[in-house]
Amino acid sequence: MAFQKKEDDSAYRQFRRELETGNIGNLYIFYGEETYLRDHYLGELKKVLLTGGLDDFNYHILQGKDMTLQRLREMVDAMPMMSERTFVVVVDYDMNGGKEPLLEIISDLPDYVCLVFVYDVLEYKPDNRSKLSKLLKEKGLAVNFLRQDQKDLTGWIARRFRALGHEIGTEDASYLIFLCGDLMTNLVTEIEKVGAYAKEKRVTRRDIDSVATPQLDAVIFWLTDAVAERNFDKAFSVLGDLLHMQEAPIKILSVLGKQLRQLYAACLAREAGKGSQWVADLWGMRSAYPAEKLMRSARSFSKEWCRRTLLLCEKTDFALKSSGLDGKEALTNLLLDMAASSAV
Repeated sequence: MAFQKKEDDSAYRQFRRELETGNIGNLYIFYGEETYLRDHYLGELKKVLLTGGLDDFNYHILQGKDMTLQRLREMVDAMPMMSERTFVVVVDYDMNGGKEPLLEIISDLPDYVCLVFVYDVLEYKPDNRSKLSKLLKEKGLAVNFLRQDQKDLTGWIARRFRALGHEIGTEDASYLIFLCGDLMTNLVTEIEKVGAYAKEKRVTRRDIDSVATPQLDAVIFWLTDAVAERNFDKAFSVLGDLLHMQEAPIKILSVLGKQLRQLYAACLAREAGKGSQWVADLWGMRSAYPAEKLMRSARSFSKEWCRRTLLLCEKTDFALKSSGLDGKEALTNLLLDMAASSAV
C-alpha cells in the first residue's frame, strides 16, 4: 500500500504572505475544492485593492462564457479612478485552444491591475506544454485552495462558534469535522445550526448530534461500529436509514468498501505496532479523528474477517453492476453475510 503524497500548498502560503504584506501581484488563478476559502480571499483582495470607495469604476467581474477578449482588454486597460489599483475577476473562462490575444493581454498587464481567473464550475486543467500555461506560470500565481488540515480547521471552527457567542472544545470540533466532513463551505451551515440550537455557552456533542447532518462516511462508521458490537439490529437500522434517505446503493457500497479497506489497514497497523498516524498518512487523512476511531475499531476485528468481508463487497459490487440485482436486496444480503462471518 503506497502512502498518499501531501498536496502542495506552497502557492497558497505565498499568496497569503503577499496579501499580508500588501505586495499583491498582477495575476492570479484561483481554483480548488475549498470554495469557502477561495471566496473569502477574493473578498480580502477586494478590501486591500479597492480603498477609494469607487468599486463601480475599479472592480470588474466577467463571466467566462459571455466574455470576449476585447472586453477583457478594455477592463484591463481601464485606468483606476481615485485608487492605485483596479481589480478584474474572470469566472470560469476556458483558456484552452490557443487564443493569441489572451497571450498578448497577459504579457503586457499594467502595473495597476490585479487580474484573477477563478475556476468554480469549470475545472482548471493547465496544459503545461502550451505557451499560455508557461506564460501564466511566469507572470502569475496559481493558487489551489485545498481542504484544510485538522489544526487549522479546529481553530477556525472555534472562532466561528465564538462569533455566535459559544465555545467548543478541540475534541468536539474534531467530532464535528468527522461527522459533517472537512469542507468549510458545508461546515459553516452546520456551525450555524448547532450554534442556534445550543442552549449553553459550551457546545456539546449532544448539541451536534441533535441537529448536524452527518455525511455518508460517518454513517458507515456507525454501521461498522454496530457490526463490531455484534449489534446487527442496529446495523440493519442504519442501513435502512441510508436507503430511506435515498442514498444510492452503489454509493453506499463504495463507501463501505473503502472503510473496510481502511479498517484492514488499521488491523495491519496494530499487528505491526504502528499507530493511528500511520493509518492517517496512508489514507491521506487531514484529520486524526477517523484514524484513531479506526484503530479502536480494529480491536474488534481480525485480518481474516476483513479479508473475507472485502471479498464479499467485491462480489456484491460485481453483482450490482453486471446482473441488475436490486440494490437494497444486495446490501441486505451483504450485511447478513457480514453478520454470519466471525469478527474475531
